[in-house]
Amino acid sequence: MDFEMGVEVEALRRELRDLVAHHVPSDYLGAFTDDPADLEMAQGFCRLLADRGLLCPAWPGEWGGRDASPWEQAAVREEMWAHHEPRGAQYMGVNWVGPTIMRHGTREQQGLHLPPIARGEVIWCQGFSEPNAGSDLASLQTMARRDGDGWRVSGQKIWTSYATMAQWCFLLARTSREERKQQGLTIFLLPMAAAGIDVRPIATMIGPHHLNEVFFDGVWVTDADVLGAVGDGWRVVQEVLSFERVGIARYARCERLLIWAPAALGAEWDDLPEDLHGRWARMVMHARRARLLAYRVVDLQSRGQVRPGDAAAYRIAVTRLDQESAQVLMDIIGFAALGEGEGLRFRRAVEDHWRYSISATVASGSIEMQRILLARALMAAS
Repeated sequence: MDFEMGVEVEALRRELRDLVAHHVPSDYLGAFTDDPADLEMAQGFCRLLADRGLLCPAWPGEWGGRDASPWEQAAVREEMWAHHEPRGAQYMGVNWVGPTIMRHGTREQQGLHLPPIARGEVIWCQGFSEPNAGSDLASLQTMARRDGDGWRVSGQKIWTSYATMAQWCFLLARTSREERKQQGLTIFLLPMAAAGIDVRPIATMIGPHHLNEVFFDGVWVTDADVLGAVGDGWRVVQEVLSFERVGIARYARCERLLIWAPAALGAEWDDLPEDLHGRWARMVMHARRARLLAYRVVDLQSRGQVRPGDAAAYRIAVTRLDQESAQVLMDIIGFAALGEGEGLRFRRAVEDHWRYSISATVASGSIEMQRILLARALMAAS
C-alpha cells in the first residue's frame, strides 16, 4: 500500500504551514480563549484561506470549492488541527454541515448556506444532545409542533459548542412520536437570531464559548428550514456523525506535540526515564495508526460510502490516543524545566491538549456508544 498522497498534497501542506507561520502567533492555542483577539485572528485567517481557495478545497466549484481531491481536504484538516485549529469553529460548517446540505438540501438551502460557509463568514452550532439524551441521542425530547405553514420548536439542548457566537444551528427535533424512538425526528436549519432562543454558557476549564445550554420557547421555523424529509432526520444524522467523527483530526495534534517533545526538552530529553521514552514511542505509533484509520474512512467517503462502523473504529482509536498521549506528554513536562522560549510554548500547548482530552471519550458520542456501533457493524458483516 502506498501511503504517499502525491506531490500536490505535499505542496499544499507546505503552503498551509507557511500561512500558519506568517499569520498565526507562535503562542496561539485556539480561538475560544479569554482573549477576544484569538477569535478575531481565527476569523481573519478563515477569510484568508477562503480567498486562496483553501478553506474547503474539495467542495464543488459552484459552491466555493475548487473540486480538489478529498486527500487535499484531509491535508487541510490535519494541518489546521496540528496547529490548534486556527480556523476556529469553521471545521463544523466545512466538514459536515456544508456536505450534508449538499447531499440533502434544496437548491434554495444550498444557495443560502453554502457560499457563506465557503467564504468563512458564518459559524454553526449543533443542536443534538439534551440533558436526558446525550449518547442516547434518539431519546431526545425537543419538540417541533406543526403550526400553520411552519413549526414551533420548544425544548432544551446542552453541551452546545459555539452557541454564543453562532448564526445558525443544525437542530435535531422530534416532529412526531412513533413506535421506534429513531423515527419521527426532523432536522431544522435554525437561525440563532430567532425569537425565543436563550443561550446560557456553561463554565468549564477549557475556556469560554465551548459549552452552552440552549433553550427553545416556541421558536418559529418554516418548512423551508427543514433539511431533507420530515421524520427522516435520524437517517441523515447517521451520515452527519460519520463525517463529524473523521472531520476532527485529533491525531495530527497529538503527533505534532509528541514529535515536538525532544526538541522542546533539548538535552533534558535524554535524562527522561527509560519507560517514559517507551511510552512516548508507543504514542507516536498509535497516532500513526489513528491516521490510517482516518484515511480508510476518507477513502470510503470519497467513493460515496458512509459506514458507521469504520467511523466508530477510528473514533475509538483517536479518542483513546487523545487521552493517553496527553498523559504521557504531561509526565514528560513534569521531568523538565520549561520556563521560557520554546520550552514554555511547548508546556502551554501540552497543558491545553490535556484539558481538551478529558472530554474526548464523551464528546461527539461516548466511546461506549462507538463500541456498540462497531460491534453491530462486525456482527452484520459476519
